Amino acid sequence: MTLRLGDFAPDFDQDSSIGPINFYDWSRDSWVVLFSHPADFTPVCTTELGLTAKLKPEFDKRNVKALALSVDAAESHKNWIKDIEATQRTVVGFPIIADADKHVSELYDMIHPEQSSTVTVRSVFVIDPQRKVRLILTYPLSTGRNFDEILRVIDALQLTDSHTVATPGNWKDGDDVIIPLSVQDPELIKQKYPKGYTAERPYLRLTPQPNK
Repeated sequence: MTLRLGDFAPDFDQDSSIGPINFYDWSRDSWVVLFSHPADFTPVCTTELGLTAKLKPEFDKRNVKALALSVDAAESHKNWIKDIEATQRTVVGFPIIADADKHVSELYDMIHPEQSSTVTVRSVFVIDPQRKVRLILTYPLSTGRNFDEILRVIDALQLTDSHTVATPGNWKDGDDVIIPLSVQDPELIKQKYPKGYTAERPYLRLTPQPNK
């Protein structure tokens, strides 16, 4: 199954490091970062899960839950978590899906045969509270993910959901944002963007971030 932006994220029931979970029941009204790992007790994955654990306060501020996945069994996950916590000096406060039958991996197209026919690549899905897929990233097996970028995109998605703006390249929370081309009425512009704007070109209008 190939997922695209805007698709509903498939529901699933699967075992995990914290016991059986139903994805929709577990996620409830939160944003979710679902990210896959090739296997337990692998070096790159260990650092990634440690980073994710340390970012829990940042995820909590944004109403985001982290959900990892590996094709190994739940008991293996529990033992691996001990290693992660010891080597990365943190506490893993999120579940790791035990996808031994590759059910979730196939639902989310996480296995790329030209990379490996038996383990998942480093897929990332950001899923909103309406359970729609809002971001898809795929990293090769040898490259660790940039979790600062994942947080940055979540900030942008949440901002553009709540305000009629777009974000420029390399945007970070607090930077100026873009007035979309769909907004042209002068009175509406005054109403929506009371801080004013600057226009390098008629199609490129920058305004201070509305909620700052």
